[in-house]
Amino acid sequence: MGCSHGKCCCVKSSSLDSDSRKTGFHHSHRKNILAQRVLKHVPVPSHNFVLEYTFLTLRGYYPDSLDKQNQDNFCIRTQIQGNPNIHFFGVFDGHGQFGSQCSNFVRDRLVEKLSNDPALVEDPVQAYKSAFSATNHELHTSDIDDSMSGTTGITVLVIGDTLYVANVGDSRAVLAVKDGDRIIAQDLSSDQTPFRRDEYERVKLCGARVLSVDQVEGLKDPSIQHWGNEESWDGDPPRLWLPNGMYPGTAFTRSLGDRLAETIGVVATPEVSTFRLNPNHLFFVVASDGIFEFLSSQTVVDMTAKFTDPRDACAAITEESYKLWLELVNRTDDITIIIVQIKGFSNSSTSGVESSEANVGTALRSPDTVVLSQSCQRSTES
Repeated sequence: MGCSHGKCCCVKSSSLDSDSRKTGFHHSHRKNILAQRVLKHVPVPSHNFVLEYTFLTLRGYYPDSLDKQNQDNFCIRTQIQGNPNIHFFGVFDGHGQFGSQCSNFVRDRLVEKLSNDPALVEDPVQAYKSAFSATNHELHTSDIDDSMSGTTGITVLVIGDTLYVANVGDSRAVLAVKDGDRIIAQDLSSDQTPFRRDEYERVKLCGARVLSVDQVEGLKDPSIQHWGNEESWDGDPPRLWLPNGMYPGTAFTRSLGDRLAETIGVVATPEVSTFRLNPNHLFFVVASDGIFEFLSSQTVVDMTAKFTDPRDACAAITEESYKLWLELVNRTDDITIIIVQIKGFSNSSTSGVESSEANVGTALRSPDTVVLSQSCQRSTES
């Protein structure tokens, strides 16, 4: 998240100040991208296909806080529980004063909870819910002050030929689906914000006031409670406020941490969706809202599909997102993206395999974990 309230609190503008013009996608950013050009492969032997993945993260540009940390974190862990058919991809977008600490904590603890759950293969959905709940509790009881800080989390767990997607917040996972001559973007998650009527009604029942900053400041009528959707909305988004307070102002309705926001309905309970892969599924993207604030899911899929090398796609999408942030808001959010290509999947891939839980066996190679802590990459192989 770019600011303490989550989504940007600034009024969108097409004009740039002189500092913003000077801080376009310059050499230092490209050098950072080149340093992160990693491309890895991991097999899914139960269904005879390969996942080819890469990632990229970029610290945002904040004119009033040039040394602000990158609050995004991500984790890629292959061969969960030593199983060559189980792989994890997650992006965590921190917000608030201690957002980087929150996203760092959740990055490490959530995947450990999943890895240590003996029921993971038998009931991945329940394992996911338990892992989010336990991680949230541990964050509350840690040394990190999460009263006004926290993190969203978008994660994809691959078990054989099935994707289990768990989401809290407004980052997103998208699947590319081949449909004749077209490639269609299929959202694997649904942004949890007050734009969603079900989420709006849920937090209202918990006592939240839902108002934009303009409404709070008296510039717009606070009785207007019709938000439309994020794509059509122009201006500051609807936010959650205490009944008698001018905080916390979150633009999302679910997260980990955010103890104060929990009192008005912000929860760490993930929405978990299940998707069975087929030969028409080409790749999936997991990214923070730094990507999706100004790029639609379809645009991200279209841009990814143009490149043979997903590392080039990461760079192009990040650069376009960065440019749009500067043009429209005069700053940029932190940006993180993971692209996972699905290689060699065919209808014959599942022959002789009864289910995605088959072939639990021993790992074909040692587990591979890739995580990012703020702006410093740490990769370990054991």
